[in-house]
Amino acid sequence: MLADPQSVTINAVATSLPRVSMAPTQNVYQSADGNTSMTSKQNVSAKRFRREVRLAQRKIAPDPISAVTSEVGVSVYLVIDEPRTNVFTDAEIKYLIEALKGWLTAGNQDKILGAEF
Repeated sequence: MLADPQSVTINAVATSLPRVSMAPTQNVYQSADGNTSMTSKQNVSAKRFRREVRLAQRKIAPDPISAVTSEVGVSVYLVIDEPRTNVFTDAEIKYLIEALKGWLTAGNQDKILGAEF
């Protein structure tokens, strides 16, 4: 189980995320103002393990057309989807995670956010 609280640094600002929900397959951590959250969960099917860590933010913003304010959100997450047969070791999966983290340079992030694929 992850530590309680979790801490994330967004734009050089550390945010504490105490655990607010705990279930057999999912934990939710949330900032005091409720605007930042982290969810960690695992789903199991007959043939797959799917593990996910999601970081999300929400804010109140005006609609650019109507100017009516409403709550909007964004999330970024990592999903590890693997066969239940232990074909891939934890070490092999860690190599993939590290490779993806290394690929996520500022330039590649800008390309993804610019809808390049």
